Amino acid sequence: MPEKEILEQIAELFKGFSDTTRVQILSLLQEKERCVGEIAEAVEISQSAISHQLRLLKQMHLIKFRREGKNILYSLADDHVRTILEMGLEHVME
Repeated sequence: MPEKEILEQIAELFKGFSDTTRVQILSLLQEKERCVGEIAEAVEISQSAISHQLRLLKQMHLIKFRREGKNILYSLADDHVRTILEMGLEHVME
């Protein structure tokens, strides 16, 4: 069995997937990188609420960002996040 610290990190990782809005955001970012405005429009909640969720997702290392001029573009942190999303969808569709 992994050490307690590793188990805590795994539990923290899965907290990122425990909220419908965060899963919506991750699903959108699975398609392509997006700015806050695009995400807010697609999810139909305020930009400030999206910014809060993005901050949490960054802290959980599920997303990353880059600046392009005045815009900040968000994307999935890595292919592991994409795989978790795909496996979750596959699991619930069975």
